[in-house]
Amino acid sequence: MTSPKLWHCYTARSLRALWALEEMGVDYELEVLAFPPRMFQREFLDVNPLGTVPYFVDGDTNMTESSAIGLYLVERYQRYDFGLKADHPEYGDYLNWLFHSDATLTFPQTLVLRYSQLEPMERRQPQVVEDYYKWFLARLKRLSTHIADREFLCDDRFTVADIAIAYALYLGDGLGLSQFYEPQVLDYFKRMTARAAFQKVEPIGKENSLFSPTPYPFENIPDLFA
Repeated sequence: MTSPKLWHCYTARSLRALWALEEMGVDYELEVLAFPPRMFQREFLDVNPLGTVPYFVDGDTNMTESSAIGLYLVERYQRYDFGLKADHPEYGDYLNWLFHSDATLTFPQTLVLRYSQLEPMERRQPQVVEDYYKWFLARLKRLSTHIADREFLCDDRFTVADIAIAYALYLGDGLGLSQFYEPQVLDYFKRMTARAAFQKVEPIGKENSLFSPTPYPFENIPDLFA
């Protein structure tokens, strides 16, 4: 059997997949690209027509969705020490956090990132940035309530759901939003990113990176958690 292969950019959502691989101790092949790869390494489009990362290949399986890759690794390699089985009472919550991480949390951040930093100056949209950073912070309400008396999201142990959610918090931190995290959310974020596997893989690609998110001068934050 050949090892699975992951295409990754520094700070990109592919970090979720890379972190999961490292936590599980799965042998993998890694190719690090400049972000966004469809601009700086056009040949990547021949591998992944979307031109996005993560791109993950395991035998005949090809995947592009970061939270789904973590779930796949648990199921494919039977690593339920990092996931929950379908008969577990918290299985629904576990799945919900996995999908919540991208559909609800990372989605608004990508709009903030695009319209504050990635677009040319003449196409940047301060109103979009303002609308969607507030959207993101408001959508942290569920996490803020849930994690108040928990160390982890599910089953009192670390799972790929924690990887998925912690990455969204990590991206928010890069954008300068962690200053507005509730104390229990900030503590959770620090606990997750202090893990040895995260500390090992997070810097990968930084030295040759052509881009990484930078803090935005956010202001006029309403009391979203009142």
